[in-house]
Amino acid sequence: MSLVPVEVLDAMEEYYRDYPGCAGRSLHRYAEEVGHRYEAARAGLARFLGAESPDAVVFLRNASEAINLVAQGLAWNPGDAVLISDQEHNSNLIVWQRLAQERGIRVEVLDLPPGGGFPTEAYESALKRGVRLVSLFHTSNLDGRSLPVREIVERAHAHGARVLLDGCQAAPHVPVHLKDWGVDYYAVSAHKMLGPTGTGALIGTARSLGDLRPLLVGGETVEWSTLTEHELRPPPHRFEAGLQNYAGVLGAHAAVKFLEQAGLDETRAHDEALNRKVTKALEGESRVHLLGPTNPSDRPSIFAFHLDGVDANDAALFLDEGYQVLVRSGMHCVHSWYRKRNLPGNVRASFYMYNDDRDVDRLIDGVREMIEKIPV
Repeated sequence: MSLVPVEVLDAMEEYYRDYPGCAGRSLHRYAEEVGHRYEAARAGLARFLGAESPDAVVFLRNASEAINLVAQGLAWNPGDAVLISDQEHNSNLIVWQRLAQERGIRVEVLDLPPGGGFPTEAYESALKRGVRLVSLFHTSNLDGRSLPVREIVERAHAHGARVLLDGCQAAPHVPVHLKDWGVDYYAVSAHKMLGPTGTGALIGTARSLGDLRPLLVGGETVEWSTLTEHELRPPPHRFEAGLQNYAGVLGAHAAVKFLEQAGLDETRAHDEALNRKVTKALEGESRVHLLGPTNPSDRPSIFAFHLDGVDANDAALFLDEGYQVLVRSGMHCVHSWYRKRNLPGNVRASFYMYNDDRDVDRLIDGVREMIEKIPV
C-alpha cells in the first residue's frame, strides 16, 4: 500500500467532524452535503480513469470485491470459459477456481514470457477456444510489467469476449483511458493510490454493469419494495447496498485530485528514474537475480529480485531494521506462480512519488552489505 497525503486525512476527518450523515436517506444538511460530495467523488474517479460516465463507477471495499462482483454477478453456463494469466494475484484466481467447482466453468491459463512481452499468438489461440471473459492484470504486482490493454480488448471483443482488468498496480502510476480502450470492467483499490484502506471501485460501462447481478441487496439498492417484491435501482446504486464508507470514498477522491495535480506522466518518469538507478547499481552483482523485464522502462514502479543464499523474509527484515527500507517479501499473493516454479519467494521494492535518491541509496547499500556478509 502507498503512504497517504495529509489532504486525504483532512478530507476524511472533515466528513466525521462537519457533516457525518448518510447520503441519499434524508434531506437535512448533513445528508445533502455528504451526498453531493459522494457523487462528486464518483465523477472524479470516472474522470481520472477515463470512464464512460460517473454512473460507470461502483464504490466497493477493494479490487477483490470488484472482481468478485463481476465473477459472481455474471450468469455463467457450464462450459463457459474465463482466460487468466499464470501471473495473477489470488484475487483474480481463487474466485474462478471456485466457479469452476460450483458452476462448471473452464479456467484457461495464458503463460506469460518470463522476460516480458505478450504472447499474442497464444492469446489469439485461447480466444478461439470460446472464451467468454478475459480477466488479466493491467500491471503485475509481481514484477511490474504491463500488458497491452488496447490489443487485449480489441482481440477479445472480436471473438465476443469481454475484458476485466485488475488495475490496482496501474492506476496509481500511469494514465488510464477506459472508454478509449473499450475495457468492460476495471478494478481498483484506493490504498494503492494514496487513498485509505477499505475503499475501492469497479468501473464498467452501462452495458457491462447492466448484465451483473448484485452481490448484496438491501438499503439504497431498490426503487421500491413491498412484502412480496421489489425493483432494483439502476447501476451503480444497485451494487452499493447499505451504509457506505463515506469517509473512505471522500479520502479516495482527495487522493485522485492529488494524483491529478502531481501528474501521472511525471510520476511514471520519477518511478523509472529511481528504478533505473537501482538496476544499474546492482546489475553487476552475480547473486542478485531480477524478476521480469530487464529494462526499468518496462517495470518502472517495481524492482523484484532474490539473492542467492538469502531468504527473502530475512532480507526484508535486514533492510528494514538496518537501513529503514521497507520492502515486501514472500510470494506476493501470487502463490500459483511460485509453486509452479518451486520458488520460495523473493523481495519486491516498490517506487512511488514520495521516494527519492536517499531511499534508493539505502536499498543499494543494504543489498550490498548482505552480499558481503552472508556467504552463499
